[in-house]
Amino acid sequence: MRLFGKPRGRDRDHQPAVRASVPFDAPLAPEEAFFAIGDVHGCLSQLGKLLLEIDKRDNAPKIVCLGDMIDRGDHSAGVLQLLLALSREMGDQLVCLRGNHEQMMLRFIEDPDRYESRWLSHGGLQTLASFGVSRSGKRDPEGLRDRLLDAMGDDMVNWLRDLPSQWQTGNVATVHAAADPALPMNFQSTQVLAWGHPDFFRVNREDSIWVVHGHTITEEATAQDGRISVDTGAYVNGRLTAAHIYPGGVDFIHT
Repeated sequence: MRLFGKPRGRDRDHQPAVRASVPFDAPLAPEEAFFAIGDVHGCLSQLGKLLLEIDKRDNAPKIVCLGDMIDRGDHSAGVLQLLLALSREMGDQLVCLRGNHEQMMLRFIEDPDRYESRWLSHGGLQTLASFGVSRSGKRDPEGLRDRLLDAMGDDMVNWLRDLPSQWQTGNVATVHAAADPALPMNFQSTQVLAWGHPDFFRVNREDSIWVVHGHTITEEATAQDGRISVDTGAYVNGRLTAAHIYPGGVDFIHT
């Protein structure tokens, strides 16, 4: 079923959307059809069900995971293990983007003393537990980091470090959180792509680029005014969504 409508969610970091400044009426024109999966957040069962449903529709699909694969849910380790294995099997047919939660985790790995509290307070505790890593009685961020690295292994850490911040086909760009509507996609900062931008929901792009994103939970996935919103809050309500985007249209499937 093809769905169109205004996003009803709210960006966790910015003000509610207001009427966009200019009309946006460009048709969807990707060079290839693909599926974009919203924020998984450690929901392994839902991811598995969604991948099976995608496979029923297309036995050789192009899939883009929009980031925030980890944290908050209980099975981040399993999600990363599955996606890492699939990336080896599928090659370029699977693209996983870096979300703000992967960014926080990597910053903790690089500088545990500085970034421990921020990551752990945003769902990192659940990710540690999924890898069988627990905190000791006293604060020891470097020891905690080292135990996490041992549990993850070099291959997974290097894969996470190499994740791109965006992927584009035709006039459809995929990002985690948002894009600055005043800048071309190749001039976007990784901070904006991962965390959002105050003008994203209130100013339409003028370059005919559709932006597919997660990060901001919305009750229903939507496609409106050049934005396709796919984060339906899997870790909150068990509803993980993928957008099937093809020349001329989009439809949604969910768990």
